Amino acid sequence: MAKRKTEAELYSYGIFDGWDSKSKAIPKLLKITDQIPAIEGIEFGYVLKIKGAKGALLRYRIAHPGIRDENGKILLPFDGVQHINSNDWQFFLGDSIWLPLNDKTGNWTLTTWINDVEVARKTFRVRHAE
Repeated sequence: MAKRKTEAELYSYGIFDGWDSKSKAIPKLLKITDQIPAIEGIEFGYVLKIKGAKGALLRYRIAHPGIRDENGKILLPFDGVQHINSNDWQFFLGDSIWLPLNDKTGNWTLTTWINDVEVARKTFRVRHAE
């Protein structure tokens, strides 16, 4: 039997109502946009719908704009992995804005790979709120 082809669709992106790491639920999309106001606590990112990838390894990266740690050193991009446990699966990749706001503005690029093949990339522009 032929192996089923993996399908990954960037289903939605923008501002979400918040992500609960203890829940399997995908956060609710509030606004489709790639322009994000720099407001403490705002959650942004994207949702992927993935089919035919049960058992595959999903890797992700959040590359942020020059955010510094408490010692003033620029933080490296945030990388993570997730095992896909279903042939019909949704994945939320996102981040939120925290204080201080001055180093959170700029381009944030979120990227996802399945078995080392890039399946999604989205850049969000975080700007000072008006």
